[in-house]
Amino acid sequence: MAAPVTTRTGHVIDGQQLDGGLAGTIDVVNPATGEVIATVPSGTATEVDAAVQAAGKAFASWSQTSVADRVAVIRRIAAELGARREEMAATITAEMGSPISFSLNVQASLPIAVANGVADLLDGEFSFTEEIGNSLVLREPIGVVGCITPWNYPLHQIVAKVIPALGAGNTVVLKPSEISPLTAGLFMAVLESAGVPAGVVNLVHGTGPVVGEALSAHPGVDMISFTGSTRAGKLVTTAAAGTVKRVALELGGKSANVILDDADMAAAVKKGVANAYINGGQTCTAWTRMLVPASRHDEIVAMVSAAAAKYTVGDPNEESTRVGPMSSTAQRNRVLGYINKGIDEGATVAFGGADTSGLPATGAYVPPTVFANVRPEMTIAQEEIFGPVLAVLPYDSEDEAVEIANSTIYGLSGSVFSGDPERGLAVAKRMRTGQVSINGGSFNPLAPFGGYRQSGNGRELGKYGIEEFTELKSIQR
Repeated sequence: MAAPVTTRTGHVIDGQQLDGGLAGTIDVVNPATGEVIATVPSGTATEVDAAVQAAGKAFASWSQTSVADRVAVIRRIAAELGARREEMAATITAEMGSPISFSLNVQASLPIAVANGVADLLDGEFSFTEEIGNSLVLREPIGVVGCITPWNYPLHQIVAKVIPALGAGNTVVLKPSEISPLTAGLFMAVLESAGVPAGVVNLVHGTGPVVGEALSAHPGVDMISFTGSTRAGKLVTTAAAGTVKRVALELGGKSANVILDDADMAAAVKKGVANAYINGGQTCTAWTRMLVPASRHDEIVAMVSAAAAKYTVGDPNEESTRVGPMSSTAQRNRVLGYINKGIDEGATVAFGGADTSGLPATGAYVPPTVFANVRPEMTIAQEEIFGPVLAVLPYDSEDEAVEIANSTIYGLSGSVFSGDPERGLAVAKRMRTGQVSINGGSFNPLAPFGGYRQSGNGRELGKYGIEEFTELKSIQR
């Protein structure tokens, strides 16, 4: 690979990199090879407290900088991300297994667009003041923000939280996933090059039960922004409750792709499979349930299986690879466990399955899998698998399709395919979910992103993502 892979990062507290960990170190494992490629310090409540103190000290000055000055910093960050795009992509592929073509085109590129989008909003339509009668309503920075980010989109999730938080005038303590911490270290180097003052953003490595809990419970933290599993999100909320801080959660999903009987089936299947298997299926918005007319179930399953066969599994450094390894051996075993659960509960394996004999001998690989004849109550239709597993569910009527789509605890994303855009829109409006795509509508980084029910609360991206990091004050005159 032409681009270098970052293999060193420590805590960054008040502008100083600290390589030592009071609780030892954490190995960073390349999931394609099983090799340890780096170690990072394992943080404790002590490092969290030091980082929070540094962020609190920096808040006094950073919160008073002009919007124009903050915009200039964000634009420099975006430019620096662009200059280091290949290094970012190579590092993401090495630490969590995303295929290099996807790492280049999405993992390392989308964050640049998000950062520039925040700068454009702050430079244009976004306003921190509003006149309502005799009241001046102000949006002010909330304070010190704890950002806890996941491993599946390590750079994007950092940028989607940290950049709008900075733009609103907040300071940050960042805890990245211990599975993909190297990208966070690169991001801190980007901030330094962009001239972000010491203490404005601080980085503490470590595990969720130790660092995540300490950050969530810390009285000096005014807000927690968390992305991860619903189970972990509940723990974050519980830890934060003692200080009544704001908690924004972007959690799991089990998104339904509703294919209506008048849809272009070829297009719906092609786009549906692509979205289900995006990033190896390790995407919270993946359309992992395909709802199809019962009368055409077998026909569509055959089309889905043919499409799935095109998703080559292998070395993520090869540009032809479409599905790399899962992020870790533990995640591989989790996905295989769900595949076996689907078989045990009576779903039909139409493609793939639990047999890994045809996959690379080393690495955390699983075969892209398609289940047919899936019933809504089955585990594989209810729980988030986070791997390349697609469940095809038959329905008899449009009303039943909507009922099935809304039958899980989640509500993050979804899709409708129809030959009649108005019919598709009508179904989309009935789906209890935060985002819906009609006929493959493109992802919009300026639109609100977040979920209903146990997919979380709060919104990221666009003006909504900036508002999330502000407090409202009214001044009567």
